Parts: sequence; C-alpha cells; structure tokens
Amino acid sequence: MILSPQASSAPFPPTIIDIEASGFGHGSYPIEVGFVLPDGRAWCSLICPEPDWQHWDAAAASVHGIAREQLSRHGRAPRVVCEALNDQLHGQTVYSDAWAHDYTWLGRLYDVADRTPSFRMENLRALLDEAEAARWHEVKQQVAARMGLARHRASADARVLQQTLVALRPDTAHQTAA
Repeated sequence: MILSPQASSAPFPPTIIDIEASGFGHGSYPIEVGFVLPDGRAWCSLICPEPDWQHWDAAAASVHGIAREQLSRHGRAPRVVCEALNDQLHGQTVYSDAWAHDYTWLGRLYDVADRTPSFRMENLRALLDEAEAARWHEVKQQVAARMGLARHRASADARVLQQTLVALRPDTAHQTAA
C-alpha cells in the first residue's frame, strides 16, 4: 500500500528524490539520480547514457558540474539504476521539487530499462500549506547556506530539500510511521 501525502502515518520527513539531467526540453535525459530517506540515509548514482542520448546542454553542465565523460566512465546502466531504485524505494511515495521535469526523466530512465517503478513520485509542493510555500525559497536558501554544500548534485540537493521541509516544521521532525 502506498501512503498518500496527507496520511498521518506517513513518515516525516518524507523521502526526497532529485534528478540531474543533460539539459531541459526535448532530447534531455537523466544523468544522475539521488534520494534521501526519512532516516537521513542517502543514495546517489550517475547514469551511463544510452547511445541515442546525445542532447547535452553546456549551461546545465555548468550548474551540476558533471562532465559527459564522467557518465561513460562512472555511470551505471539504466537497468541497474532502476533496479536499485526499486529495491530501495519499493512501496514508498517519494517527493520531488521539480516534479514535471523529474517525472519525465524518470519515465525515460525506466522506459529504456524496460522496467516499472515500484514507488510513486509526487510533487513536493503537495506537502506544503500556503504559509510554508510562501517561506519555501527563503528557508531553502538558509538551509543550503548552513549546510555549505559545494556540489549541485542529486543526493545533496535532495538533502537540502528534505532539511528545508524539516526547518519549516520543526515540531514534526523525525516522526515515523507506526
């Protein structure tokens, strides 16, 4: 059973996922996926591009700092990444702050691997009330500055997002499902 975002028995903080990509728009593809679980454990993997995945945006690369050559040398095959995600996230609802992009890239990853996700991805915004949404960007900047992360990478970004949610709700941090 997959818990809905409003379910009171859902763990807090929730699992957060982030995907780095070759760029935006048609032809872009996932190059790294990472997540942080409610207990703080993180996982991340580079993804080796498929031969027909040729789109590469230099502006996106300047943000995430991943060279295409790194993907060929250190990336895992899409099938391997999908199996790892399914094993570790099975039955969970995971949250993304860039749902429209991440959903598309996750779909592309799973399609090429001929797999189906064993988890559900939802928009992080669905967890926020209006007051939290209004404060989100300011609190996120504070959290990122406090954490001092030098890299704009998937698991690091997921941790910033998760800790921003915790900072917005200090009285509910680390409540887990019964």
